[in-house]
Amino acid sequence: MHDHNHANDDGPISRIRTAFFLNFAFTIVEIIGGFYTNSIAILTDALHDFGDSIALGLSWYFEKVAKRKETESFSFGYRRFSLLAAIISGLVLIAGSGFMLTEAIPRLWNPVQPDAHGMMFFAIGGIVVNGLAVLRVRKGKTMNERMIAWHLLEDVLGWVAVLIVSLVLMVKDIPILDPILSILITGFILYNGFHNIRKTAKLFLQGTPDPQALGKIREAIIKLPGVKSSHQTHFWSLDGENHVLSTHIIVANELSRNEVATIKVKVRKLAEELEIGHVTIETEYEDENCELEKGEPPDIH
Repeated sequence: MHDHNHANDDGPISRIRTAFFLNFAFTIVEIIGGFYTNSIAILTDALHDFGDSIALGLSWYFEKVAKRKETESFSFGYRRFSLLAAIISGLVLIAGSGFMLTEAIPRLWNPVQPDAHGMMFFAIGGIVVNGLAVLRVRKGKTMNERMIAWHLLEDVLGWVAVLIVSLVLMVKDIPILDPILSILITGFILYNGFHNIRKTAKLFLQGTPDPQALGKIREAIIKLPGVKSSHQTHFWSLDGENHVLSTHIIVANELSRNEVATIKVKVRKLAEELEIGHVTIETEYEDENCELEKGEPPDIH
């Protein structure tokens, strides 16, 4: 029995597309502004934003690929390409953050005095543009959109730091504040970037999206009237949003076909409550032999 829930929502593609154009357009403005204000910090952020634009472009492309229907080569469809985009995006995020550290750390000893007023205006623009992009993609549920949100949040926090430094520099000459804030913010983003890449890699390797949910499923199945045991219960995710469940259920010999069908319906309802869209259930009577069960203990005794 299969339950397919294929959404036709164009939301993720639309959100990522908007974020891409906002980010790329402001990258061009940043390059001009960096030379205008003689601010290496802004030019560095422009380079970082250009990397973000590449990551957003890849994410946009892979999200479109993920919407393709299943084929003979990809029987589950292309949704897992969204996870691939999230991993690439995360690696770009970490690489960009590492580059920012190599630029910020030397400035602790050799601070650069930029045009504070110009920095302030560009910082406000950066906060507004990247803030709008964050608000656009933060509604997404896929790992790809979550990773993009961290890209854009990093930019917002970076511009907040630039704004604070520019305001301070207008009243006092403390240029070393710029690299200090940059290092702190980059460290925070690196921590969260590694955390999200680890979660994405786990899903990419078909790890269970929620081990506690898997335990609940197994317990609920074994408690159903007529169920003797279960085995080969697997729970994984296509892209962090669309989950898959498959299980083998051993039922009592005396159950009728209608009673077995009722058990399947109850398992499907349980899966729906846990937002699992694709369910495969195989039932076997006690006196049947299952090749997959050999050498494997049941999920629950």
